[in-house]
Order: sequence, then C-alpha cells, then structure tokens
Amino acid sequence: MLENIHSPADLRGLSIDQLKQLANEIRDVIVRQVANKGGHLASSLGTVELTLALHKVYNTPVDKLVWDTGHQAYPHKLVTGRYKEFHTLKQFGGLSGFLKRDESEYDAFGAGHASTSFSAAMGMAVARTQKGLDYDVVSVIGDGAMTGGMVYEALNNAGEIEEKITFILNDNKMSIAQNLGGISKYLNRILANPTYNRLKDEVWGLTGRLPHGKELQKLASKVDEGLKKMIMPGGFFEDLGIRYFGPVDGHNLGELIEILEAVKKRPGPNLIHVVTTKGHGWEKSEKDAIKWHASNPFDIDSGKPKAAPAKTPGLTQVFGEALLEIAKQDARVIAITGAMPEGCGVNIMAKEIPKRVYDVGIAEQYAVTFAAGLACEGMKPVVAIYSTFLQRAIDQIIHDVAIQGLNVIFAIDRAGLVGLDGPTHHGAMDLSYLSMIPDMVIMAPSDEKELRNMLYTAVKYDNGPIALRYPRGSAQTADAKAPFELVPMGIPKVIQEGEELLILAIGNMVNYARKAMDALAQDGIRPTLVDARFAKPLDKNSYAELFARHRAVLTLEDNVLQGGYGSSVAFMLSEMGKFDLPIRHIGLPDEFVTHGEIPVLHKILGMDAEGIHKKAVELMSQLHHNPPTR
Repeated sequence: MLENIHSPADLRGLSIDQLKQLANEIRDVIVRQVANKGGHLASSLGTVELTLALHKVYNTPVDKLVWDTGHQAYPHKLVTGRYKEFHTLKQFGGLSGFLKRDESEYDAFGAGHASTSFSAAMGMAVARTQKGLDYDVVSVIGDGAMTGGMVYEALNNAGEIEEKITFILNDNKMSIAQNLGGISKYLNRILANPTYNRLKDEVWGLTGRLPHGKELQKLASKVDEGLKKMIMPGGFFEDLGIRYFGPVDGHNLGELIEILEAVKKRPGPNLIHVVTTKGHGWEKSEKDAIKWHASNPFDIDSGKPKAAPAKTPGLTQVFGEALLEIAKQDARVIAITGAMPEGCGVNIMAKEIPKRVYDVGIAEQYAVTFAAGLACEGMKPVVAIYSTFLQRAIDQIIHDVAIQGLNVIFAIDRAGLVGLDGPTHHGAMDLSYLSMIPDMVIMAPSDEKELRNMLYTAVKYDNGPIALRYPRGSAQTADAKAPFELVPMGIPKVIQEGEELLILAIGNMVNYARKAMDALAQDGIRPTLVDARFAKPLDKNSYAELFARHRAVLTLEDNVLQGGYGSSVAFMLSEMGKFDLPIRHIGLPDEFVTHGEIPVLHKILGMDAEGIHKKAVELMSQLHHNPPTR
C-alpha cells in the first residue's frame, strides 16, 4: 500500500482499517531502513499513527505542519512523496535525516535542534493573518523538548495574541534518555487524572439533553475553567489562555482523527496532549527506547550490530572514565548535561556518584548558568554538551560565565563534522564562537591521552572558563588510561621536526597530518608538524620561534575557517610583522556542509591526508617559484 502513497492526498480517502495496515507497512520500512543503514528509530516508530492522522485531517502542504526535530518525522517523509528515495536516508547525496525546506514543500520548517517548533509555527500563524490568508498551522513537539525555554516563550505569546493555531504535545515520557524534572512530573499527573475530561464530557452530554440545554451548556462552559483547576493538576496551559484537550491515545487512529477534526474548527490557540509509546510497534525498541533512539546498522532478528565492536573505546567513553577518576579525587567536580548522559559519557560518573551528576533536560542555556552558580560557590562544574547544542547558549557563556571570570569547564563532544546527521549537528563553529570570548581557554586533544590530560588540566585551572573539544570517534589505542599530567597553557607540541614548511594542526587534524607526512617525504618535502593543542591562548614565544625557522605555514582545523584557529595564527603573524611568511589554511568552508560519512566529507573538502598533501605541495611549489622578497 505504501508504494501507492505519492502524497498525503492519497491517504485521505483511506478507511481506518486501511490506515492501520499502512501504519504497519511504514513501521516495517523504517525498521528495515535503519537496520540496513542506521538512523533514528524509536522516535519515528512512536509517531506513525499521529502522522497519518495529521495528514488525513489537514490539507498539507497548504496547511503548515511543523515538527520539532526531524528524527520523529520518518513517517512524514514516507507519506510525502519520498518513499522511493527513503533508502538513501542520511547517505551522502540522499535524503536528510531531519527536515529540510529545500527537500520537500511538506517540510514547513527545518529543524535538528529541539524546542523550536512552537515558535516557528507562531510566526507562520501570524504571517497568515497579516497576509489575509486562510490555512491551518499545526506544531508537533515531544515532551522531552518541553524543557526548552523557547517553548514557554511561544506559549506565553500564543495566549496573549490568540492566533488560531494547534499545538500537539507528543508525550512519550522520553527525550533521548528518560525525561526528568518538574515538567515531566506535571505531564505524568495529567495522565494520572483523566477524571476531568470524562466528567466534562458526561456533564456536557447530559445538559444537552435537558430542557433549555443550550443555556445550560453556556453556564457549564463558564464554570469549566474552575472545574478544570479543581480537578486537574494546575491547568497550566489553560492558565496561559490555551485550550487543553487530552490526554488522547496516540496510537488510536480513530480517536486521533476525531479530536483533530474537532479542534480544527476551534478558534484561538489549542493544545492536544497525545500520549504515545516511543518505539511503538517493534518489540525491541518498545522495551529499550533509549538504546533504539538511534542505531547503527543491525540485524533485525537479533538486534545485534552488523559491524564488529570497535577495538578501542570511543572518545566519549574515554572522557567519561576520566571524569569519574577525577571526580573521585576532587569532591568539587559536578557533571552537567542536557538530556544526553549516554551521548556525552556522564552516565559513567552517574552510575557511581549519581548525586553529583545533573541531567537538566534539553535546556542548554540553563545548564550553563546553573554551572555559573555552582562555580560562584567554589564547585568545579563540567558542562558536557555536543558542540552543535552548546552554541544555543552563547549568551550565557559570555554574560554569565566569562564576564564574571568563573571557572566553568566545557567538555564539548562531537566537535567537527559528525557525519550522517548533517549540518544541524556538525560541530563546525565552536572554535570560532568560543575564540571571540575574552579570557576563554580552548583546548583540542589529538588523542585519548591528551583528552584525559586536558580534562585534568581544566579541573586544576582556576582563572576563568576553559573548554576542551573533541570529535566523534575512537581512541587511538586500546589502553586509554594513562596517569594524568598537566598540559602547559598555550604551548604547542612539536611532533616531527622538519624544514621550510611549518604545519600547524589542531585536534583531530593532527592524525590526518601524520598520514600525509610520508607522502610529502616522497616528494622531497619534510615539514615540521606541530600539534597546536590550544586554539586559545597561543603562546607568542613558542610560535615566534617556530615562525623564525620556517618559510611557509599551513594550518589545519576541523572548524570553519572564519574566526577559527588558522585565523588566530594569521592574526598573530600580522601582529608580529611577519608579512613575508606565506600562510595557507585547511578547514571547513564558508557553507553548511551536507550529511554523509565523515571520511567522504573530509575527502571532498580536501581535509584528509590526500588533501593536506596536495595543499602542501602547492604551497611549496609557489614558494620555490615565487620566493618572498625580504
């Protein structure tokens, strides 16, 4: 049946039974695709019925359907004309794993970060009114994203301006990890108290059958708000001026369609509370939604990964184990993460010292200022967040941490390109957005030993904010536990002495540079290779000595070139008056890099060993043919 669904129009004439059959087919396709190529799984399995109901009731793409993060929107892709391309999902040149406006007219808003949908949908609703048009706007958000502050800014505004809009809260009690905090508890209380909706329906139906029923119903509606406040736990949404409907079974197609059609006719802002099961319809993901939130390719029958386990630990694990070791030595160390304890490795510390680990939910801004408060009182907060998510808290890093000179430690995972998740998740800008902040120290380890030492150095540091950023990937050796050593502040490390050409590499790019050295030697080029270790500060004496011994400089980084490490080196050369020393740069281009396997992307961008070799040969050729004048 699915292969005959070319657009949502094709499913609007289907019966409930046919939609149920289609739902089963969609789940089967999603499971097989993720098993074959990897991707997000459990979130999309939980939204199949909701997706079908939304596209049946609403006239998309005229009506605007806004999803909060795209990893719950695989069913949406399948029923909006992308079934035949679905096998290319997250592959280079194929469909994005998230929503993209330039991929489909049905993707009303692109999103890879959480908590954005309500705000974007409000903008679309106001635009509709301003232009005098007539269409519906519907926004779907997961309960995990309800920890993000933007959600409440949008709800507050919705209740104030009273635009016609429908918010759908997809409540599966999960973000990536188990939901925590007051909002989750509030929603659970609603689920535990269906009394209000049952009583309201019974009273409404009874009064409608009595003499003067319409007048009685008008009276009932006036006491409705007080009734809800009396029975429901807080009436939070109603207090904001947003009509609340639910809870609704998110896997009951008939009930979903009925409530959507009813709410569609209502004016003003409305919120439908839909209860789903993350991973619904596939036994393995229902039992362990955290494990199956996203997955690498696996065998469907056994659930085991197709690829052999890595022989070396991932850098995230190396970080987590080092954090635990240090935390055992220093009682001031507190770990903070935003709904990513497993993804950032702090779950390792949480298993042994749970009272010193705080998962604050999808609330990066709060995480940073929370850490600032801890630092004010002499604690050593370690904020472990992906590079792409930390950029959501730039103001807090500047205003709440750096201006006050607070010793907050930022452990930035997934720095550089992350691969299949694409531009919304690439950690492409952290060197730039952190380098602009006065007194910020930025470290980038090239291997697991330096990662451990840099974390240790950060905890021992007392002079303000300090960050270490590291990529997605595995350690270089199986034994990733060496005794801790302090890293001298701002001092680069010479890996291999050479002549004429100075290659300055930072972080993961050091390993590509090592691979390029043999090929360069075969061409008669024997550069000096330096592991920068620090993007900031750069020790001027060390760099001046390096500059004095070489005739050209090549910088390497897995960050955008604008404002990154190479820019800082070029600025230093200028400040030193070294205008006769040619400098070239390798890094991420001034564009949003697409999704694809990391080695493929690096090769295309000229950032791998081959690209380094080519750039170095070109630079030396130019130098010898056009020697600088002194």
